[in-house]
Amino acid sequence: MPAQDSTEAVPRGASRFDRGRLTIVAFPSDGLLANSLLNAASRTDTFPGLSRPRRRAVIAIAPDARRFREWVGASAPEWGSAIAFPASGRIVLQGSAAGSDAGDPLRVLRHELAHLALHEALGDLPPRWFDEGYASFAAGEWDRDEVLAASLALALRRTPTLDRLDSGFTAGAMRADAAYALAHRAVAELAALDPKRGLSLFFVYWRETGKFDAAVRRAYGITLAEYEERFRKNTRRRFGWLAIVTDVSIVGTIMLAVMVPLYVSRRRRDRKRLALMRVADAAADRRAQQESERAIEELLRTLRPPPGPANGSSEAAGPHQ
Repeated sequence: MPAQDSTEAVPRGASRFDRGRLTIVAFPSDGLLANSLLNAASRTDTFPGLSRPRRRAVIAIAPDARRFREWVGASAPEWGSAIAFPASGRIVLQGSAAGSDAGDPLRVLRHELAHLALHEALGDLPPRWFDEGYASFAAGEWDRDEVLAASLALALRRTPTLDRLDSGFTAGAMRADAAYALAHRAVAELAALDPKRGLSLFFVYWRETGKFDAAVRRAYGITLAEYEERFRKNTRRRFGWLAIVTDVSIVGTIMLAVMVPLYVSRRRRDRKRLALMRVADAAADRRAQQESERAIEELLRTLRPPPGPANGSSEAAGPHQ
């Protein structure tokens, strides 16, 4: 990301590494990183649609977070992992002590070098969204599409206009991520309008006319409004449904997390209630059985004949003589 130069002279104890137009200044702890960055940047020192840069670029690798903040200045956003100063041709980069959130240093450096290359070719013509989108496009940051794929706002609302993208870069880390991703997508969409020449003719016409809309019309044969509508429509069609699917998956996971414990709890209550009902049914069956037995016994007593007299009324026959 470009910024106003607030770096100071490189302190004592740092080493200098030179190759071609590139110079890296680093402390001994970042010597290996400096050599690796210098080798990679020298091999790939061309950028899409632009002539090979000629202006000297100086990259200062900050040894720690404190030094990085001192060199980039207070105006730089907290989430920035590297800062380019196009006016002076300088870049400040976090060193090997940086956390994983600082990103791949090779790709981060290429991103910042792309800022310098674009400024060398077009000066202050590019607006912020194009500057950031081009640097991301040149650095191959296609993983930024993942931000769009997970953006429910993109699915539910219209894709913001290009003019409104600029405000997103200073509106906090989350909105900045979305702004970077949309800017990358906008530049990629523009380059795709001419599969053979990409941005080459567009940059030529932009330098000649000084106007973005005129360059779009001459390079691609469409108006700026048509290009912007194409970008917004394609972005929403490509990523809007992914955001909905992603959000539905997240909501589904949350619902499962909430509903499963409730289901288990209800099952436990149902099992306890069923056990109590079985006990109550068994007790009722026993009471019914006892009442039935008492009723039968009472009925049998009413059906028995009364007992006879104690002495018989006739004599017994004796033996025949």
